[in-house]
Amino acid sequence: MEEFLSGFVSLIGSPNVGKSTLLNEYLGKKIAIVSKKAQTTRNKIVGILTEHNYQIVFLDTPGVHVPHTKLGQFMVQTAYHASSDADISIILIDGKMGLGDRDREIIAKISKNSDFAVAINKIDLIEKSQVVEIIGQLKKMGVPEDRIFAISAKKGLHTDALKEFIISKLIPGPKFYPDDMITDQPERAIAAEMIREKALKLLDKEVPHGIGVDIERFTQDEQKDILYIDAVIYCERNSHKGIIIGKNGSMLKKIGMYAREDLEHLFGQQVCLRTFVKVKADWRNSAFMLKQLGYRQE
Repeated sequence: MEEFLSGFVSLIGSPNVGKSTLLNEYLGKKIAIVSKKAQTTRNKIVGILTEHNYQIVFLDTPGVHVPHTKLGQFMVQTAYHASSDADISIILIDGKMGLGDRDREIIAKISKNSDFAVAINKIDLIEKSQVVEIIGQLKKMGVPEDRIFAISAKKGLHTDALKEFIISKLIPGPKFYPDDMITDQPERAIAAEMIREKALKLLDKEVPHGIGVDIERFTQDEQKDILYIDAVIYCERNSHKGIIIGKNGSMLKKIGMYAREDLEHLFGQQVCLRTFVKVKADWRNSAFMLKQLGYRQE
């Protein structure tokens, strides 16, 4: 019987280097979020790639940047922690930008504590000579040539070679998550699941699991680099609505605050999140509501 292989792989790099694009390429644009559990030290699990003989659990991380706030410091710490906790880290570099000081810093830190590879992304947008130059710079830093991959995540160029390298690093292990933990609406599904996770974590001793989240607005302001999200938390009873909102809106504010922090970590940018609560009796038995909230009935 063929041995089953598995492992955790972190994707790390500066903001906008193409981590999400690479995930979409590997996962067929279907991403499942499994939130961090209290008994583990893992960060958010963003994408799960399962084949008949292996499972790769991808960990997305916030873009590594120069933090100007305590939240920013935490985001950077989260990125490095996820990578040190993973079995292997894939360090992405924006080929258009070249090898910058931040890239060098990331490589230096990750290579000390983690198994890793470097992926030069967006090669479809640059000349071959530029790729060769970056590879030469990486080799001068001591990065082995067999750990350097030149790819285009958007075009799917040479991503198979990188995936084969990842698979070669997997070890015999369990299937951590079911085969069907995927979604074809990545960003909205991720936002909804993170908000639902925070609601359940804060309310699980007071409110049954009859909570669903619908994302009514998901708008990117490119100029301000802000993501605007409006979310409705559905519950089944008026008494539950009161508990979710809390005294003077305190509980709903707490749910929104914790969810916003996770969303900012994941998307690597400022998020403006507004949350509302509505009652929809017995929504779990409504085919319309199940479809609206993103649950697929087989």
